[in-house]
Amino acid sequence: MTRPTSDAIARIAARQVFDSRGIPTVEVDVELQDGNVGRASVPSGASTGRHEVCELRDGESQVYEGRGVRRAVDNVLSQISKVIIGTSSSDQLGLDQRLVQLDGTPNLSRLGANAILATSLAVCRAAAAHLHLSLYRYIGILCHNSKPELPMPMVNILSGGAHAFRSMDFQDFLAVPVAAQSFSEAMQVITRVRRSAEQVAIKRGLSAFLADEGGLSPGLKSVEGALDLMVEAIEVAGLIPVQDVGIAIDVAASELFTTDLYDLQCEGRRVSGEEMVSMIANLVGKYPIISVEDALDEDDWENWTKLTATIPHLQIVGDDLFATNSHRIGLGIERAAANAVLIKLNQNGTLSGTLEAMDVARRAGFANIVSARSGETEDPFIADLAVGTRAGQIKVGSLRTSERLSKYNQLLRIEEDTLVSFSRISGLRGRRPQSSPLQSVGSLQDGPRTVASEPATLIPE
Repeated sequence: MTRPTSDAIARIAARQVFDSRGIPTVEVDVELQDGNVGRASVPSGASTGRHEVCELRDGESQVYEGRGVRRAVDNVLSQISKVIIGTSSSDQLGLDQRLVQLDGTPNLSRLGANAILATSLAVCRAAAAHLHLSLYRYIGILCHNSKPELPMPMVNILSGGAHAFRSMDFQDFLAVPVAAQSFSEAMQVITRVRRSAEQVAIKRGLSAFLADEGGLSPGLKSVEGALDLMVEAIEVAGLIPVQDVGIAIDVAASELFTTDLYDLQCEGRRVSGEEMVSMIANLVGKYPIISVEDALDEDDWENWTKLTATIPHLQIVGDDLFATNSHRIGLGIERAAANAVLIKLNQNGTLSGTLEAMDVARRAGFANIVSARSGETEDPFIADLAVGTRAGQIKVGSLRTSERLSKYNQLLRIEEDTLVSFSRISGLRGRRPQSSPLQSVGSLQDGPRTVASEPATLIPE
């Protein structure tokens, strides 16, 4: 008897597993009629924005402090399974649309975005296996991109904010190996910087405590102090700031915003939005910063536009501002707020919706940066996502802990495919619209898709 070869979904399993912070999350297995299986688990964030989709938690205070996800797991088994069993795994857009319709809420709060996303990603993996394709190549097919590309890594070196018990005001200080000629070389460079940073911190008598994403948390009281340490670490590693390694900062300003002011507790001062714009501009003038993320609150549109006009030669990244949402990205394009989008699958809730958000951004000339979350799993899906969509950049965390290294190791495996190029980015080289290798996968979210005339974007060599 021959085995069936159909790509139809035959069975679904779901379970509660743990993320890198020991917090429960959802994992889903999707088995096809031909026997192929796709498995996916979803991350969660510590610093989350108001505009993200809903991560469904049980709320039982005596069980995992209310953070259990049994309800989300049950929703996969009792409701989601009934809708998708028997359907084709190759119809990713149709399946994702059915899941969104089944939920019936604007933020996926009834079934839980964690339940829906785990299913969406597991189906994608199963479909790739059915076609005997690597995941990154199958994702390339979904977005009509025939030229997969390894991303430039943005690697966490120092952490504060919600990732490190608020030991520093700004959330992350990252190193970008802009002169690297290959992904392997990029990782060698970052390894040197990471080790040098630890040596410098210990030499200064600072904490070498590891934060959520594996970065060091030295507890420096000023932003300038952290940037000084970054520059010293790059130089101790025998590298040249800007020429070899650029610095990226993630302010996570929504976490600092209270009553119309930004509360910099470590520095003992509160500043307005206009003062925050000036502060960032001054830092950019003093330090080798090439990328600034979430420098303002997620709804402080006026000052986002001012910041973008003030330092248009830099990469200005919206995370909480955009929440991987096509409609909010459209607003940013219309208002000339930012020029890059941080892409997080669990902010959106489905693979198709995420691909659409990336398409909207890229068509407007905005850069896409695929990102992990502070609460990650060992699932390396985002590595394949970054390659398959040709995002150009990836932000995973530091070179510590297995849930981060699983992504880096997957990218090293993909590098063995000689047909996959590497995205060499040496900073912001100019201002121009950028044509998109992505094609629209259809709409899961309402909102404008206006294209800006000349947004700034990182331009690969």
